[in-house]
Amino acid sequence: MSGVENSASREPADALAAVAALRRLADQLEDAAVEQAMREGWSWPQVAEALGVTRQAVHKKHAKRLIEAGVQLRRR
Repeated sequence: MSGVENSASREPADALAAVAALRRLADQLEDAAVEQAMREGWSWPQVAEALGVTRQAVHKKHAKRLIEAGVQLRRR
């Protein structure tokens, strides 16, 4: 049994809290990286490819926030 499995089996609440914290951190890192890429002139398809998602998915998730942050977005 690995260390992760061992600690998860002893304290499920702690393990789940850690997963939730990692998800929040991953979302924050993604937001910052997408914003930086778009400020540097990346297109939606470039960002989507780098994240391994569709252009539509990345646009839906980030466009409103980026517009509110004043980021100049490329059409394609």
